Amino acid sequence: MRVRRGVINTAHVSAHPPGVSAKHPLGGLRLELCEKLREAWKYDSIFLGKVKHCCKEAMEEMNGQYPGLTGLRNLGKTCYMNAILQCLCSVPPLVEYFLSGKYKAALREENGESAAAFGCLMSNMWLEESDSVSPEVFQSVLEKRYPTFSNSTQQDAHEFLICVLNELHDALKKCSKKRRITNAKVSRGSVSETSIITQLFEGQLRYDITCLACKTAIHRPESFTVLSLPIPSQSVCSLQDCLKCFFQQDTLTWNNQIHCSQCEKKNDAVVKATITKAPQIIIFHLKRFEWQGNHRRKLSTDICYPLSNLDLSPYSSPPSCLDAEYSLCAVVNHNGFLDGGHYTAFCKHSITNNWYSFNDVQITKIPNSSVQTDTAYLLFYRKDLCIH
Repeated sequence: MRVRRGVINTAHVSAHPPGVSAKHPLGGLRLELCEKLREAWKYDSIFLGKVKHCCKEAMEEMNGQYPGLTGLRNLGKTCYMNAILQCLCSVPPLVEYFLSGKYKAALREENGESAAAFGCLMSNMWLEESDSVSPEVFQSVLEKRYPTFSNSTQQDAHEFLICVLNELHDALKKCSKKRRITNAKVSRGSVSETSIITQLFEGQLRYDITCLACKTAIHRPESFTVLSLPIPSQSVCSLQDCLKCFFQQDTLTWNNQIHCSQCEKKNDAVVKATITKAPQIIIFHLKRFEWQGNHRRKLSTDICYPLSNLDLSPYSSPPSCLDAEYSLCAVVNHNGFLDGGHYTAFCKHSITNNWYSFNDVQITKIPNSSVQTDTAYLLFYRKDLCIH
């Protein structure tokens, strides 16, 4: 994770989330609802029916409007931001972490303002009674550190996602020392940085690089939070086709040759990537924008992706390290062309178990069949619990 420094300002973060007062008659019901949601998320969707039953009175007090179904106002050209925020605010463990207030204890003295603003926004989206809220505070905090993300220019949703994940990680990370044994005689300490972001979104790849001259192999680990997948077809393909393309063995020649320590010179080599640690939430970036000569173009390939039972074990090493399948929980869509596009999001609600379309302030319930679209740009998959 990239480290960035800043100044924390959490004076605006109250003991109770915005819109929730300990004295407000609805406050107790909403906090009770949060507790029920938290318990349900521990056991995944199996107990969602129990949540709806236990929280029936709270739902009736809220006029039947489920929490978490809140639109985000467009501040100019911020549809890319709204789509990403809706997806992140639909990840149950992340929602529970911020609504419970755990993030306040983890905030660092440096670079915590963005995480505090994100926590307030999530509270507004899940606990207020409004049909829509403004992300203006979060956007203005982020814009101070990243002027690119102003409200006057359209930006790439993938780049914004990486920025937000880095910001939250830097603000909430904990550094701990752990011993790592390198051989029987030598040991040394290493520093590990963990946060709610690494716990949920960070996975590990291993690149196996083999010299074609002497067959010496080296292994290089690499952490990831988003996998950018090539699209192997211009017409129709599947997510599995994209994954196979990403994980296929490549040959390194010419300018891409490696320097072999055994041969002591540059040689051709083969490289193959595998997953050694899969995250709880795996995000796929479909590389629809590519360079063709001096111009960028958008690929409108219709990519078929599963809503459930996504198996990543063929790409893991060893295959048994992945003992679970994945289910789709959110999608970022890009409609239109490079300069005149519009971002929307599809998110699966953790209480109703239904899919909803989020188009800035407009929210529409959609059938499962509508989740499959040729405009998908980012796919969020959640690891299913294994029940033995």
